[in-house]
Amino acid sequence: MSETNGLNGHREEIHWPSLFAAISAISAVGIAIGLGLPLLSIILEKRGISSTLIGLNSAMAGIAAMAAAPLTTKLAHKLGVVPTMLWAVVLSAVSAVGFYYATEFWMWFPLRIVFHGATTTLFILSEFWINAAAPSRKRGLVMGIYATMLAVGFACGPLLFSVLGSDGLLPFAVGAIAILAAAIPIYIARNESPVLGDKPEMHFLRYIFLVPTATVAVFVFGAVEAGGLSLFPIYATRTGFTETEAALLLTVMGIGNMVFQIPLGLLSDRMRDRRLLLSILAAVGLAGSLTLPWLSGQWHLMAIVLLFWGGCVSGLYTVGLSHLGSRLTGADLAAANAAFIFCYAVGTVAGPQAIGAAIDITGNDGFAWAIAGFFALYVVLSLGRLVFKPKRT
Repeated sequence: MSETNGLNGHREEIHWPSLFAAISAISAVGIAIGLGLPLLSIILEKRGISSTLIGLNSAMAGIAAMAAAPLTTKLAHKLGVVPTMLWAVVLSAVSAVGFYYATEFWMWFPLRIVFHGATTTLFILSEFWINAAAPSRKRGLVMGIYATMLAVGFACGPLLFSVLGSDGLLPFAVGAIAILAAAIPIYIARNESPVLGDKPEMHFLRYIFLVPTATVAVFVFGAVEAGGLSLFPIYATRTGFTETEAALLLTVMGIGNMVFQIPLGLLSDRMRDRRLLLSILAAVGLAGSLTLPWLSGQWHLMAIVLLFWGGCVSGLYTVGLSHLGSRLTGADLAAANAAFIFCYAVGTVAGPQAIGAAIDITGNDGFAWAIAGFFALYVVLSLGRLVFKPKRT
C-alpha cells in the first residue's frame, strides 16, 4: 500500500525541520513533566497533605489526558496544527508557574487538568507531525529518535530537580521556560506542519479498534510504565534491596529505555510486518517479569534483566507508533494518534491500580504477576492478529 506523509505527498527523505520542531516540543514537555512530578509531590508533602490526597491530585494527569485526547483533533481542525500547539505551549507554561502562586490545595486540581491537558495536546500533535513527516522506509528510525529524545527529556527533569530543589519560584520558572522554548522551533517550522483538511472518517473511539495492535501496545506500555515506576521501589525494598539499590535499578531500566529505541526503530524498518516485532517485545517483557521473583537479592542479575526489559517495554510505544503511522495518513492519522494517547492515559490509570491490588492480594510477588498479566494479554492479542489477520491491518 502506498503512503503519503500528509504534508506535500510522498517523501523518502527525513524532513529535518519538521522533525526538529516536533521533537523539540516533546522534549521540552518531557523536561517539564520530569521536573514537575517530583517537585509538586514534595511541596504537597511539605504542606502536610496526605499521601492519599497527593495521589488523587496526581491522578488528574490521566483524567486530563483522556479528556484532552478527543478534543485535540477538533481544535487542530478549527485552529490549525501549529496554532493549537502554540496555545498549548502557553497554557502549559502559565499553569506550571500557577502552581507556585496557588496557595490553596483545591487550586491544584484545575491547574493539574490544564497543565496535563495542554501537554497531552502537545504529545498528540507532535507525534502526528512526526509520523506525517517520516518517510515510510525510515519511520521506525524517526520514531526511535523521537522516543530517545523524549526519554532524555524525562531523565533531565529529575536531574534539574536535584539541582534546583523545591524552594521558591525558580524551579517553576525553569519548567515554564523549558516549555516556552519549544514554541521557537514550532513557529520556525510552521509552514512545514501537516494540514488537516477533511475531518476523520470515523468517531474518535473507533480508531482505538481500527489498529488494535498499536493501541493495546501503548495501553500495556502505559500500565507497566506507570505501575512499575511507582511501585517498583516498594517491591525492591521488600525483597531486600536498599532504597539506593532500588533507585539504581530504576536508573538501569531508564538507560535501557534510552539505548534500545533507535535500534528497535531501525529493526522495525527492515520488517515487513511490525506486528511480529511487537509480539516479540511483549514476549520478552512477559519472560522478564516472570523472572523477577527468582532474582530476589541478586542485584546484578536483576539489573541485566531490567536493562533489556526496560528497552522492550518502551519498544512497545516506539514500534506501536511506527505501526500506526504505516497504516494511516492525514486526518485519520491525527485522530488515531489521539486514540493512541488516550489508550496510554487509560493504561497509566489502570496499571498502578491493578499492580497495587495484586500486591495487596497475593503478596509482594503480585507485582511481577500483575505485570506479566498485562504482557500476556498483549501476547495473545498480537499473535491472534498475526494468525487471523495475516495482512497488515
